[in-house]
Amino acid sequence: MTLRPFLKWVGGKRQLLPALRRHYPVTFNGYFEPFVGSGAVFFDLLGRGALGGRPIALSDDNADLIGCYARIGDSLEPVLAELDRLALDHAAGGRDHYLRVRDERFNPRRAEWREAGSDIATYGADLAAMLIDLNRTGYNGLFRQHASGEDNVPPGRYDRPRIIDRPLLGEVSVILGRPNVRVQRAPFAAVVTEAAAGDFVYFDPPYAPLSATANFRGYTGRGFTDVEQEHLQQIVLELARRGVHVLLSNSTAPAVTRLYEKNQALAAAGVMTWRVPARRAVNSNAAGRGAVEELVVSNVRPAAGSVT
Repeated sequence: MTLRPFLKWVGGKRQLLPALRRHYPVTFNGYFEPFVGSGAVFFDLLGRGALGGRPIALSDDNADLIGCYARIGDSLEPVLAELDRLALDHAAGGRDHYLRVRDERFNPRRAEWREAGSDIATYGADLAAMLIDLNRTGYNGLFRQHASGEDNVPPGRYDRPRIIDRPLLGEVSVILGRPNVRVQRAPFAAVVTEAAAGDFVYFDPPYAPLSATANFRGYTGRGFTDVEQEHLQQIVLELARRGVHVLLSNSTAPAVTRLYEKNQALAAAGVMTWRVPARRAVNSNAAGRGAVEELVVSNVRPAAGSVT
C-alpha cells in the first residue's frame, strides 16, 4: 500500500513533496524529523524504500501528537476499539457528538493526564483515539490549544468523514513498532546533540505567519516565536557545518526570509534557499486559500542525483 500520514495536520507537506524530494540525499545514515507533525516526509521516504533499517528519530514538542504516535505503535487494538465506538457515535450525532467528545471527554481527560505529569507512557489509548476522531472531524484538521491548554478547534463540515482506516493504521503500527524507530517528545534543539555527519535532518517548524490573520502558532499552547525561528536557523547552520544533510521548509514571511536568504554564513556552509509555489490550505475565508510561495532551505543540491 502507499504509505501516507494517518493524521491531517496544518502545514502538512504532502503537496510540497515534489519540491522536497529534490533535496533528499542519495545516501545518508540516520534520519531525524524534529517537528514530525503528520510525518509526510517520513512516510514518503519509507514508501520510496529510502529508510530501510536506518536509525530513525521522530520527535515533536506536541505531547498529544507524540502520545498518539506512541499508542499507535504499541497499543493499536485498544485504539481501534475506541475508534469504532467514536465513529458510530459520530455517525449518529455529528456536530453535537464532536463537541461532547472535545469538551466533556477529551479536554477533561487531558487535564487529568497533564496534572499527573504528562508522561507519554501514560497517554491512554482512549486519548489517542479521541485525538484521531477529532482530527478527522474537526475544522481542517487543526490541532490548536488556547492559553490554558485546552483544544478549542471547532467542528468541521463533513458529510461522511473517514474516521478509521484500519489497513493504514495497521501498517503504521508495524512501522512505529520497529526497533530502529524512536518516537519521543523533545524540543527541536535536541537534534544538535544527536545528529552526526552523514545523517539527514528534515525541519518542518510551525510556519511564521504571512499576516496577522494567518497565525497558527497555537500548535503547542505556547506558540512558536520569532526567537525560536532564529534559534532554529542557528541549528541549521551548525548541523550543515558538521556535515549533516539538512532540509527545512518554512513560509516566506519576512521574519523567515531575512534569516536564510542572502545569508553569508549559511552560504559558506553550503546552505542554499529556493522559493517554490504552494497553496495556502487553511483560511477561514475560502477565497484566501490560494497560491503562495514557500521557502526550501538545504545543503543538498538538486542536481546531485536527487530523488524525484
